[in-house]
Amino acid sequence: MTDPSTATLLLLGLAGLSAGFVDAVVGGGGLVQLPALLLGLPGASPVQVLATNKLSSICGTTVSSATYYRRIKPDPRTFGPLMACAFVGSIGGALIGSHISDSAFDPIVLLVLVVVGAYVLFRPDLGESTALRYHGRRHLGIAMVAGLAIGCYDGALGPGTGSFFVITLVGLLGYSFLEASAKARLANWATNLAALCVFVPQGAVLWKVGLVMGACNLAGGYVGARTAVAKGTRFVRVFFIVVVTGFIVRIGGDLLGWW
Repeated sequence: MTDPSTATLLLLGLAGLSAGFVDAVVGGGGLVQLPALLLGLPGASPVQVLATNKLSSICGTTVSSATYYRRIKPDPRTFGPLMACAFVGSIGGALIGSHISDSAFDPIVLLVLVVVGAYVLFRPDLGESTALRYHGRRHLGIAMVAGLAIGCYDGALGPGTGSFFVITLVGLLGYSFLEASAKARLANWATNLAALCVFVPQGAVLWKVGLVMGACNLAGGYVGARTAVAKGTRFVRVFFIVVVTGFIVRIGGDLLGWW
């Protein structure tokens, strides 16, 4: 594919900034970034889009994970096995994602946008406080299975992974939203790293685009993580839902031939 224009790079950088912020606070930055890559790089193959998204995303998850770890201090007895299983699952998912066809890619992304966007919209009070539902080996086992399954999804596609981690940790295990967000960022960092271990040797990463977006994603992730710790996520939900709705309309319109 040809190099994107300066205007396209600037718009993709803005998407990376927004994605890093949203991902650090509520998860689901891929719901902003991946559709932006699809729209901004129409000549790129699905695996190039996936790989470039991972390069950008790992920049943001690195800084937001470090910020959460310093300020929240999540329990390593849970997030350690969660990260390990997520890493393994993501490698398997990335191998699957390398073979996703062009015709299947947009409909899958659209479906994920609708499902996760609706969940965020209709469950505004989820995870206000910690009330763990399981303990001991059962708690750890559920966390590991979730890490493996969500990691596989992230390697294959990716949008909404952070939200899926948060939703699982809050809805299934009973963590507060802030604690779940901290663990989700750490697990998401592991899945991004694992996917890149597959995509980089394949030569699938568009480095120029990925590094520009990654720098912006890093800045957004830093600000978002600090904002989440200080203020919570209520004000971000509105922004998140508006952005997701916009991409649903845009990609759905493409599939229906409206544009």
